Amino acid sequence: RVGRMGEHRVLAAVCAALACLAAGAARPVAAEEQRNPREERARPGEDTSGRVQRGEASYYHPKLEGRPMANGEPFDAQSNSAASRTLPLGTTARVTNTDTGRSATVEVEDRGPYARDRVLDVSPRVAEELGMKRDGTARVEIAPVEVPQRDGGTRPGAGAAGGGGPDERRPR
Repeated sequence: RVGRMGEHRVLAAVCAALACLAAGAARPVAAEEQRNPREERARPGEDTSGRVQRGEASYYHPKLEGRPMANGEPFDAQSNSAASRTLPLGTTARVTNTDTGRSATVEVEDRGPYARDRVLDVSPRVAEELGMKRDGTARVEIAPVEVPQRDGGTRPGAGAAGGGGPDERRPR
């Protein structure tokens, strides 16, 4: 038979265990909400090589302002945001309009473009910097500067000084 003091100790231990379980269950949700999108790891199928890509780019319509992007942040038409189907979220890249030679630095924060013949969507501000707003599209070269890797580290890409060789991985 457990005495009165023993009952209180058992009750206190059960309450402490339940509190620990509740705190443990709440912690992942809080950590997920505070996750930094730049810490996003590359997923299978994404191009983590850092190689230069070439193709046609277009830009986001300003009406998309405030809509959530793939990284969870609201789209800002005055940002340096870009959307790529193949580069990992968090990739920083130098984009050059091959017709004008004008360049801008972007951060891949969204997925797209959804038009099959396009390789990149950029914000209206970046489109202005690249000189492509009037035509709506432009031939571009995308040179990744820093590319998130599957192991959580980053790797310099072709757009970084030094070129992004396989020995140049950086831990996070």
